[in-house]
Amino acid sequence: MPMSSLSFNQAVVEEFRARGGRVGGPFEGGDLLLLTTVGERSGREHTVPLGFVRTEGLLLVVASAAGAPEHPQWYRNLLARPLVRVELGTEVFDATAVPAEGDRRERLFEAVVRSAPGYGDYQRHTARLLPVVVLEHPGAGAGVGAGADAPAAREVASLADKLLEVHDWLRAQLRQLRAETEAHLAGGAGRAPTLGLQIRQHCLAFCQGLTVHHTGEDRGVFPALARSHPELRGVLEQLAEEHRTVARLKDELVALVSGLDSAEPEPFRAALARTADELEAHLAHEERELLPALAGIPFPPPERSGR
Repeated sequence: MPMSSLSFNQAVVEEFRARGGRVGGPFEGGDLLLLTTVGERSGREHTVPLGFVRTEGLLLVVASAAGAPEHPQWYRNLLARPLVRVELGTEVFDATAVPAEGDRRERLFEAVVRSAPGYGDYQRHTARLLPVVVLEHPGAGAGVGAGADAPAAREVASLADKLLEVHDWLRAQLRQLRAETEAHLAGGAGRAPTLGLQIRQHCLAFCQGLTVHHTGEDRGVFPALARSHPELRGVLEQLAEEHRTVARLKDELVALVSGLDSAEPEPFRAALARTADELEAHLAHEERELLPALAGIPFPPPERSGR
């Protein structure tokens, strides 16, 4: 009985992880990574093995599906939730998945085909334009597409350090989003359409990251802090209420960015600045209230010996 594509992928994933990124069979000797996305409808994680290409200091994957007429599911997932996990050899890191557009996509696809000609064959066998996806690694510098505004690595020894690390990333995403939208608006009547999807993906990545952060606080950090520091219960209740306000701000941010192409520059700039300032104010308030208590809690937590 032939193995299903799902079973085949799972076998490759298991071999990849067991052998430190090396696999045999049809992938032997090839450049392979594992990409984990979150289902656009299910909310469950899905991991697939993919070939990759490095060019212009970028890490690229192509949504080829071997030339199938429809985009693969992992690509549809990352359009809805751009934060992904990448396993490359023995390295594991989070990344933001940003499909290239316009002239940039054409240039990168040409480089991909020079490195792996099979993608050219896949493109010739389908009417759809094969998406070229840049996997932006925020902690590794410009070599893999992090951008100049990526936050410097922070040494994490306490829960306070971890909170600041997350907030550093969120602030960097906001700055990048504002810079990209400003570049788009500055183009006037001849605005470059190639920034549209990039801006959208970075906006969704920020919102996705903030949602994960707040969910972790509401379900884990805040209840634990309330037990160990009862004097903070009032503050924690206030911050939890702020999270509901921030959820509304995230929705407003996504709606704002979705209307960027038809927006009048000055009202858009004012609305984006107002929303970004409110989000920044929440991060600063959280730090003022929580850092002293979190500084005494080691991170990662020490392992408990089983008995």
